[in-house]
Amino acid sequence: MVTPPLPTSRTEPEGSAVIRVLSYNIRSMRDDTTALARVISACTPDLVLLQEAPRFFRWRKKLARLAAASAQVILTGGGTAAGPAILCSLRATVERTEDVLLPLTPGLHRRGFATAVVRFGGARLGVLSCHLSLQKDERYDQAGMLLDRLAGMGVEHAVAGGDLNERPGGRTFARLTEGLQDCWATAPWGSEYTWTRTDPHQRIDAIFATKGIEVLGCGVPLGQPGVAESDLRAATDHLPVLAALRIPAG
Repeated sequence: MVTPPLPTSRTEPEGSAVIRVLSYNIRSMRDDTTALARVISACTPDLVLLQEAPRFFRWRKKLARLAAASAQVILTGGGTAAGPAILCSLRATVERTEDVLLPLTPGLHRRGFATAVVRFGGARLGVLSCHLSLQKDERYDQAGMLLDRLAGMGVEHAVAGGDLNERPGGRTFARLTEGLQDCWATAPWGSEYTWTRTDPHQRIDAIFATKGIEVLGCGVPLGQPGVAESDLRAATDHLPVLAALRIPAG
């Protein structure tokens, strides 16, 4: 079955903006990077929230190559955020960026947030990409840090996306949805499950938005025009999440 396309990006007369946000765990670009770039390009996003972006040897060059191949530019993140990164289209006006390293638990992987404040016409938006811990207590604490970070960005509207390493119903997921909209639950579109790529049966990747944002649709872009299922399977070990959002002016 063909999935109806999401609304296209546009600036609206009252100053609000409809944008597309893609969240995607790219497994350090260890798979088919040509397929990965095709998936990103076909989704025509305004913002790409990456997890497991390259962060070691020549990571900036690798990330720049992906951005160029998918009609995006690097906004922030990568090695400086311990993996999360943000790409954007030329439609975005960048106000500021900040990479945040989270407290390190001995013996566990270092985590961080890539964050930015951008404008689309008259709409101003905080943006955060994250990859939360595999360890449940640390993951729960990181969710609180994520909410604190969004609250401290000085913006009325914000979006966060990433690999949560947890399904809906978990306490970390519940903590995030106390203050944010789970975009899939608000306006389901496409397919739900992001893991695994060969047998999708769990939703562990998600996009969240503050309450003033209108969610027009959110889900895995299976059936999206131009997104080949073979590319989705070859690009990385997760499936991406794509959301169309109406951001109010201001």
